[in-house]
Amino acid sequence: MATAEVGFVAVSRAVVAAAADLAAGLERRVVGDENVRTAQGNAWAAICADRARAQARADMDAMVAALAAANSRRAAARGNQRAVGSSPRSSASHAALVSTR
Repeated sequence: MATAEVGFVAVSRAVVAAAADLAAGLERRVVGDENVRTAQGNAWAAICADRARAQARADMDAMVAALAAANSRRAAARGNQRAVGSSPRSSASHAALVSTR
């Protein structure tokens, strides 16, 4: 029984190896040798994607900081003037509407 299992494993590995060779050969014919994806190419693409996400995050942080600074300058220019809806009564009314569940 053990020799049958070993034979089955060897045949399975041979079939998988042949399928992988076929897929690699097909890829080379379709996209060309210079455009075949490699582990190094995949790693570089991941690095570029990480850099792009970090840049987008930094841009968003800068935009939020600029909006917050503009808002604080407007508040300082208004002085002690209250904004619409900022009276103690409206705050209490709002608190009464919020669910406590």
